Amino acid sequence: VQLVESGGGLVQAGGSLRLSCVASGSVFSVSDMGWYRQAPGKQRELVAISTNGGSTNYTDSVKGRFTISRDNAKNTVYLQMNSLKPEDTAVYLCYAEEVVVVTPTRADRYLDIWGQGTLVTVSS
Repeated sequence: VQLVESGGGLVQAGGSLRLSCVASGSVFSVSDMGWYRQAPGKQRELVAISTNGGSTNYTDSVKGRFTISRDNAKNTVYLQMNSLKPEDTAVYLCYAEEVVVVTPTRADRYLDIWGQGTLVTVSS
């Protein structure tokens, strides 16, 4: 199973970007999915999380600007980022707490899955 991100890039301050992350493979279900980010020289921090039940949570610095959503049928989570600031510049990593993969012969649980990251750069 893999988490594949897309949508990063370079944008001017005040602009918008939309990140996508899909859990690929014979995925049966995904529990909590979310986004973390890591800026150079800083610790990784949670940006937003979405539970399978539909609850969401955001770090204070992005509240009102970022929106997390998911499409469970597509095993995909999105992060709409508006009013971007230079301090939002970071590598954004997709995260899934638990992914259940089902094939004709077996079922497996994968815990704490991370994507490879996508770079978001906001210029001033």
